[in-house]
Amino acid sequence: HAQHVVLIHFPIALFMTGVGFDLLSRGKRDSQLAAAAYLNLSIAAATVLPAVATGLLAWQFALDGKRLKGLLLLHLITGLSAALLVVASWWMHWRSRRPDTVSLPRYRIPVELLGVAIIALTAHLGGFLSGVNT
Repeated sequence: HAQHVVLIHFPIALFMTGVGFDLLSRGKRDSQLAAAAYLNLSIAAATVLPAVATGLLAWQFALDGKRLKGLLLLHLITGLSAALLVVASWWMHWRSRRPDTVSLPRYRIPVELLGVAIIALTAHLGGFLSGVNT
């Protein structure tokens, strides 16, 4: 359980920072802000996988794999959704770095902002589960 609590802060911070850099870059692929956004999103996508894995392991070890319900189930659903949005955001940027691609897709901004919102909700629920928000 402690590993999840420690690891989860990395993809959260990296993703939100990457989204901020992407917004500031205004879609210009050749800017330093776009490069910083790509780097942050890449590391966020790489670190979200261990964060999800440790969350699933915490569930297995703490609850012996019992069926989830309530806040814990909602935290799992929103966490998996957030992880999917983090990886999707990175993938859009990765795909746009090909030489034949003219620009970043415009739909990336709503996807990234939805990712930020889902991460915030997931983190809020996680705070209740850890006892921090009570």
